Amino acid sequence: MAADTPFTCMRVLRAFSALVMALAVSTSALAQDYPDRLIKVIVPNPPGGMTDLLGRVVAKTLGTLYQQTIVVENRAGASGHIAGQQVARSPSDGYILLIGTIGIHAAYTAYRTRTYEPANELQVVTILAESPNVVLVPATSSIRTFGELLARAKADPASLNYATAGAGSSVHMMTALFEMMSASKVNYVPYKGSGPAMIDLIGGQVQVMFENLTTGLPHVLSGKVRALAVTGATRDPRLPDVPTVAEAGVPGYAGLSWWTVAVPRGTPPAVVDKLAVDLRRALGTPAVAALLDKQGANLVLNTPAQAAEFVKRETVKWNRVIQATDMHTD
Repeated sequence: MAADTPFTCMRVLRAFSALVMALAVSTSALAQDYPDRLIKVIVPNPPGGMTDLLGRVVAKTLGTLYQQTIVVENRAGASGHIAGQQVARSPSDGYILLIGTIGIHAAYTAYRTRTYEPANELQVVTILAESPNVVLVPATSSIRTFGELLARAKADPASLNYATAGAGSSVHMMTALFEMMSASKVNYVPYKGSGPAMIDLIGGQVQVMFENLTTGLPHVLSGKVRALAVTGATRDPRLPDVPTVAEAGVPGYAGLSWWTVAVPRGTPPAVVDKLAVDLRRALGTPAVAALLDKQGANLVLNTPAQAAEFVKRETVKWNRVIQATDMHTD
């Protein structure tokens, strides 16, 4: 076979360059046309709660920007992974969006029976919002402070049952982080969502819950539960008299719940970038910020690159907790 001549190599290089340019033009045109049909937002939880609220805020505000109706579909189950897999296996075109959570993106190894790999099959467009969790006990509990809870967890862990919203949920992860950093072990009671878990906490069937502030705050304000600490690195302005877990007895402890908008991996970068910009335009308003603040959450709305880096750090953090506490579940 004759060796390639410089002329032949040049022809190959030009053909390749033309292909790259054609793909770039095609992708750019796709982004300019986006969206030109129905968008669906998949929420991995039942109606009610912060994840559902965010899904509906995204649908309403983005729909207003695009001048079209955006449909919200609730697909609860398997700690969010039914919804996660549905989106991951959808066409990579930006028309199926997922409201993602810690459990889906960063703590998915806690749920062993999943049949997809979120890190490989989903792409985060932006971190929508974040919020601390709050350590709650029933209003009737004899435990008055976080220090008393910590002492009980060390001296008599069998007397403490903690509720979670499911395996790998932020509620689960924040409690496991507490166990790891305080060298204690309390009894895990899983629920299918925060709603039924909160009912049992209020009724005293479980003794403690590291609940999302967004769900727990109304019950704190109504006096049905007592707030002992918040999980963020700093106190939360909505509960200024409640100390952080780090202040109250577990130095270095810090963790936040967070939510994303994600799409199937392989969605064209130009579409991902346009969607991220449009989400900031649609949601980055004082009205949306005030709405979420009232619910106990703070807007983030960062770029796809920033979101990817954040999820990477969080995945390392929570995998360390999963391994240290052996919190895998089927």
